[in-house]
Amino acid sequence: MTNGKLEHVNITVSDPQRSAALLRDLFGWHIRWEGPSMSDGHTIHIGTDDDYIALYTNQEVRADDPMFNKGEPMNHIGVTVDDLDAVEAKVIAAGLEPFNHGDYAPGRRFYFFDWNGIEWEVVSYN
Repeated sequence: MTNGKLEHVNITVSDPQRSAALLRDLFGWHIRWEGPSMSDGHTIHIGTDDDYIALYTNQEVRADDPMFNKGEPMNHIGVTVDDLDAVEAKVIAAGLEPFNHGDYAPGRRFYFFDWNGIEWEVVSYN
């Protein structure tokens, strides 16, 4: 039997520097790699030593493009944290709006949309 482990998720964003700064601030992640990528684009890999989010953009990506609306089939990206309240305060300080708070077994959680319409779920099992 082979056990798989998620290594990364690749998402398109309008401003990878801004998105990377938010993820670094919220989750304590670091930039693992940054450089040119396909279609004359630019990518930042941000995460831990074991896994990461790839933030991709190119000159055709615009924040006002309808392709950035929350879409199918991806619903959200979930991240676990130790201190849910501290992360929520940082989300608010970034000008983003937490919603759909849930305090139920086995943990507490909230959601927010980033500037690209990507939905994030932040959950704590502490």
